[in-house]
Amino acid sequence: MLVPKRAKYRKEFRGSMKGNAHSGVKISFGEFGLVSLSKGWVTSRQIEAARRAITHYTQRGGRLWIRIFPHKPITKKPAETRMGSGKGDVYEFVVPVKPGRMMFEMGGVTKDVAFAALGLAKHKLPVRTKIMEKESKA
Repeated sequence: MLVPKRAKYRKEFRGSMKGNAHSGVKISFGEFGLVSLSKGWVTSRQIEAARRAITHYTQRGGRLWIRIFPHKPITKKPAETRMGSGKGDVYEFVVPVKPGRMMFEMGGVTKDVAFAALGLAKHKLPVRTKIMEKESKA
């Protein structure tokens, strides 16, 4: 699973996810991409599940780029704990995803294989997504 090597601070505020994504919105590496249509938190477990679904379907053919990284720590207090006594311990790491963000890219496979593999990955993610194809410069 993806976790940051180190962080300046152990715990973060929740933040807001207003607006659309500005960076990471174009297909930069491969020919096909999975882009977000809604906002939400994607956990490192969900990213790993999507990655495994893609690599299993393509039988490790082609190339896969993961364009998101879970850098935001999410805290959780233990069950049956009274209110107060500070913020909970770090429970997992997430990436806040805004609409328009390119999450996965694929290259080196045919169109039908890429669409089928990214279609399997769609079901592993908590945000609405769509599969895009790189525009040819002809």
